[in-house]
Amino acid sequence: MANEDGSLWLVHGGEIFNHVELRHELELRGHRFSTHSDSEIILHQYEEDGDGCLERFNGQWAFALWDERRQRLLLARDRLGVRPLFYARADGGIVFASEMKALFAHAGISREIDPAALRQVFTFWAAVAPRTMFRDVSELPPGHTLVLEKGSESLRQYWRPSYPGSFDPRERRPTDGEHAAELLDLLKGAVHLRLRSDVPVACYLSGGLDSTLTAALAVRQAGHPLETFSIRFTESEYDEGAWQDEASARLGTPHHSVWCRPEDIGRVFPDVIWHAETPIMRTAPAPLFLLSRLVREAGFKVVITGEGSDEILGGYDIFKETKIRHFCARRGESLIRPALLRRLYPYQPRLQRQSMAYLRAFFHARPEDLDRPFFSHLPRWSLAPSLTAFFSDDVKQAMKGSDPVVDLEQWLPHDYAGWHYFCQAQYLETSLLLPGYILSSQGDRMGMAHGVEGRFPFLDPRVVDFAAELPPWVKMRGLEEKHVLRLAAEGLVPETIRRRTKQPYRAPEAVSFFDPATGRARFPYVDELLSEEGIRRCGVFSPKSVSLLVKKVREGRAPGVRDGMALTGILSAQLWLQQFGKDFAARGEGRRDGDD
Repeated sequence: MANEDGSLWLVHGGEIFNHVELRHELELRGHRFSTHSDSEIILHQYEEDGDGCLERFNGQWAFALWDERRQRLLLARDRLGVRPLFYARADGGIVFASEMKALFAHAGISREIDPAALRQVFTFWAAVAPRTMFRDVSELPPGHTLVLEKGSESLRQYWRPSYPGSFDPRERRPTDGEHAAELLDLLKGAVHLRLRSDVPVACYLSGGLDSTLTAALAVRQAGHPLETFSIRFTESEYDEGAWQDEASARLGTPHHSVWCRPEDIGRVFPDVIWHAETPIMRTAPAPLFLLSRLVREAGFKVVITGEGSDEILGGYDIFKETKIRHFCARRGESLIRPALLRRLYPYQPRLQRQSMAYLRAFFHARPEDLDRPFFSHLPRWSLAPSLTAFFSDDVKQAMKGSDPVVDLEQWLPHDYAGWHYFCQAQYLETSLLLPGYILSSQGDRMGMAHGVEGRFPFLDPRVVDFAAELPPWVKMRGLEEKHVLRLAAEGLVPETIRRRTKQPYRAPEAVSFFDPATGRARFPYVDELLSEEGIRRCGVFSPKSVSLLVKKVREGRAPGVRDGMALTGILSAQLWLQQFGKDFAARGEGRRDGDD
């Protein structure tokens, strides 16, 4: 798309939800439009404000804008990283796309693996932009622009999550009820904007608070029942069907479910990796792949979902865990406080049986841990050494001398150390896991695999900024997560859903690939890629270490979190190498051992 005189050219993916309001303002300033597209808004707003136009957009986008007069290319990505944007240098220029596989149409771009990115995936669950799994390919980080002009290049951050330096409980602030009322008003506005569409809009309905509330607001504003969609699991520990049925009945929505068996996950897993374009550490994206297929088969291309609420309002277990760990670490000599750690993860019986000393060490709930910059994420990231132990000697050598956690300290904002520990945890979740895994591998990629666009009212910039200013105790009252949202949802969702404790979204792992009754692989690709020859041929993992893990799974020794993540990460990396990778696959040819 170009402007009237052809001086500006735009390639745009995504949505500018407030395009109606912006169009009205621009028309009052004399701009004339030739289409009703929200993309044309970008061109005219750039004419008006230059790069400052980004601050006016409420939406999810990635775009490239060529300014002919200035010989200037602007690449831009939305604040939270809903829409992806990748680029690479080739033949003295730059190529860009919303998927990395599209870049490889250019013969000058290598598929060589980046070992540092692989280590980040096995530590943080995602590579940290601008790194990707390919050494030659970069990802524009969320809230950033890249400008190429007259031979120079500049990467600039125009937005990031930010939190107050301190919270004084004695300071006069709005009441919890007033906070809840303002949050609800902002969510209503966010839903209103995201209902704007040329095609019918549906909703995901997981049975949790977030999706039920967004669906309730959408139904009220649409003025008619919207169709809702959900995942059901045949294994009861993962299933939330009873809550989904209750929510649908209360909202009066025509409801559709896709049943997901472990073997269904294994069957579509190669497709999941093809669309994710990266190894993944959990199987959870696979059911969402099946869900988006159901949505598209029902004739819908747009869904409203509750993603983002847990990050901005402190809903994940990691926030509850951080609060308990901080409480325990402040009194290192206490024999009573560590007992609170047993309240975490009741679905992990092995953890419940451990001693107090083990829990304190495992959860890094010691006084000396308090001042560490990544205090909130130490337990999660401490799994990384046991996972990277599966790498081959060649890969370990390539990674030598770098530590992704230490390197990440250079990435932190200058004022990060002054934030409340709860806000630090929120920043890490919002800046790392949300764009790198939740919105990418689980969200955008699995939806767009079937042409389904997800829209996220909780990631409206006004909602995000408001939530960042809330004191931590308004988000989590005692150990009640998302306290302020529960207040906002009163009368809008069933009381049982408003009060229920969050159930983490999880999916079966080892049993998706191996039949627990026989120990056999469910699909030929699993045997092929996890065989000693398959591991040796790809060259990334140690055949001996992987064989021991596979043997353990085949024998039915129920794997814990570490083993499930290791199996999923290794198999997904093997699939990724088979579909995309080049570097260590070539090195692996002819190796006869490769053991540690």
